[in-house]
Amino acid sequence: MCRTVDRIFQAGGLHIYDRRAGNIISAGESFAVLFLKEFIVATPNCLLSFPRQRLNRVMAVVFRKVSVSGRSTKAFDFLLFKLGLDEGYASRRLQRPMSESSKMFCSRGEALNADSSQFAKWHNGGGMYHRSATVDGSAVIEIGAVVNEKAVLGANVHLRSGSIVGRSCSIGQSTNIGYNAVLTNCSVGNSSIIHSGVCIGQDGFGFFVDEQGNLIKKPQTLFARIGNFVEIGANTCIDRGSWRDTVIGDHCKIDNLVQIGHNVVIGKGCMLCGQVGIAGSATLGDYVVLGGRVAVRDHVSIATKVRLVGNSCVTKDITESGDYGGFPAVPIKKWRKQIAALQRTYKDVSQT
Repeated sequence: MCRTVDRIFQAGGLHIYDRRAGNIISAGESFAVLFLKEFIVATPNCLLSFPRQRLNRVMAVVFRKVSVSGRSTKAFDFLLFKLGLDEGYASRRLQRPMSESSKMFCSRGEALNADSSQFAKWHNGGGMYHRSATVDGSAVIEIGAVVNEKAVLGANVHLRSGSIVGRSCSIGQSTNIGYNAVLTNCSVGNSSIIHSGVCIGQDGFGFFVDEQGNLIKKPQTLFARIGNFVEIGANTCIDRGSWRDTVIGDHCKIDNLVQIGHNVVIGKGCMLCGQVGIAGSATLGDYVVLGGRVAVRDHVSIATKVRLVGNSCVTKDITESGDYGGFPAVPIKKWRKQIAALQRTYKDVSQT
């Protein structure tokens, strides 16, 4: 099997970029790893960038292996789905009837390919973009990345492998988007940095209870607006708005693993440390600093130039600038007195 794939690689000149290892996949990789893990899972459209003749050579090896095994594996069924192969073609290559699951994957794949016909390979990086998208010629879309319809990418934008820019999203110039980030229903300003795994613009956590006591999802139909010179750490999530847009001001710096709920508005120059959680419809003024694991309840407002100690919890509005800490958050001097009093009380109790 590996020798056959070696010959196909040498004859057809087919090279696949491994986005995780950062190099070309060795020719001896198994077909399951080659097709499923590296580029089929990354995007259903990337196969369109390969010449069909070369792809058929590799497919011949795959069908030969499946024919010998005498059964259709899950990996093979998924491959049929992603390639959009029709039932007749697959049956002829297998020289036997297809399984019901394989037939299902073939029909789903045909529908997928009909939609994928609107995508093309981007000249700078090898990723895929929708023909209705507006992409500056200097932008880089790495292989495995996808830019969907009516999206806009400015000059010198860099979109790394596995990332997705959703329909009608706008990315400002010189913005760098890391691996496996997902941007939907949002806009990002100029010169921002979006690290790997960030999700922006997904539905917020909003429900109401009906007469039977069931939780019914509330519509989340607005957007998330990210300003200029913003940095967003890995695996941070920013929900889009329901009654007002979620807004992150210019020059904000957000650490890894931060959750920002729907309708939150954050002013300019704010710093949010790791594991901060901000509930829906909260409002933060300019130059606010939230230490690690600070929690902010919904519908509260925090004044400009407020700093909160790590692990604090904001349960009501903070109307004056200054340093705060504790649960619930109070001015820092009061919090320190509370801690000192608590320690004295504990000491007195332990001695009795």
